[in-house]
Amino acid sequence: MTTQALGLHSMELLINYARNPSLELRNKLVEINSGLVRQVAHRISRQCAEPYEDLEQIGYLGLIRAIERFNPHQGCAFSSFAIPYIRGEMLHYLRDRGSIMRIPRRWQELYAKGKKLKKQLALSLGYPPRDKEVAKALGVPLQEWNECQLALQNRLLVSLDATVVQVNDGCLTFGETLPDPRCQTQRYWEEERMQLQKAMSQLEDKTKAAIECVFLKDLPRKEAAIEIGISPMTVTRHLQKGIEQLGTLMNPQAA
Repeated sequence: MTTQALGLHSMELLINYARNPSLELRNKLVEINSGLVRQVAHRISRQCAEPYEDLEQIGYLGLIRAIERFNPHQGCAFSSFAIPYIRGEMLHYLRDRGSIMRIPRRWQELYAKGKKLKKQLALSLGYPPRDKEVAKALGVPLQEWNECQLALQNRLLVSLDATVVQVNDGCLTFGETLPDPRCQTQRYWEEERMQLQKAMSQLEDKTKAAIECVFLKDLPRKEAAIEIGISPMTVTRHLQKGIEQLGTLMNPQAA
């Protein structure tokens, strides 16, 4: 599948997810957009002591949050919307771990030289120079200059109200990219609910009915037996059977 076709497929799934969220759709979107996580993890791993693999795993949490919050009708590319969430999740993790950003001396010197060059180029060109022009004047690749700026800017305090993504009807602030414990808890229980529903749908009708009557409706087993049309002893057998099957169908963590 070409990059363009993959992008169209991703947007189609995002629209479907916005209309009817499901764990299956979300997992597909995570798989399709996993390259964004690897891209950010690669850049940040070069600037800190944390292993790339750990940053990548943390980045997927940011990608999931971006998928859940993305509005496909705002006219913003998903990659532009998701990267601040992914990067914010990784930086939040680094702050919690107390990691210190390793800034190479070469980059510190390059950054200082670049700041001076920016002022000189602005005077000679008559407009603020683009990063491409600054990198050329410094004699370094554009990617290195961008990474150098990113590393040094990460050491500065950033306002939580600072805009990180501009969309048609508003903007996404840095504070909004930080993890919300309430949102994370809600997401956890939503995942559990969807997994349970999926597992319940695979049970036999009477086994499913027994679990719903006893555990969801909180009916005594005798009343559950009358409602289902079986004996109380059979209700007990269906409950035992259903609990075992749910434990097998659901992943070990949820079970």
